[in-house]
Amino acid sequence: MVFLQLKLNQLTMAIAHESTIELTVGLDENRVPETLNWSAKDGGVDGEEAKAMLLSVWDHNQKETLSIDLWTKDMPVDEMKLFFHQTLVSMTQTFVRATQDEKMGATMKDFTDYFAEKLELKA
Repeated sequence: MVFLQLKLNQLTMAIAHESTIELTVGLDENRVPETLNWSAKDGGVDGEEAKAMLLSVWDHNQKETLSIDLWTKDMPVDEMKLFFHQTLVSMTQTFVRATQDEKMGATMKDFTDYFAEKLELKA
């Protein structure tokens, strides 16, 4: 098993509270994920099962994104397509909140709509 623990500092100036998110990955003999579980005590989550995860971390010093992308070998392809669409929608919303760039947000939303249409995710 691979165990990944993240600690989130809620305040950067004076840390008043630390929050921990734990990810546990069960691997087969070829180190392919069999199980993914996560816990976030502050959020009331304890050992919940997941089939996929995408984690990105910004390295300020190197000015690059580091990522861990995992999915279990029994993750259905149709669910993976939906997972990616929902992730892109969420990233679009986060981008707008973080940058206040409504024009690019609209362009990103157009892409997520196109993505969903091409994968026949929306009626």
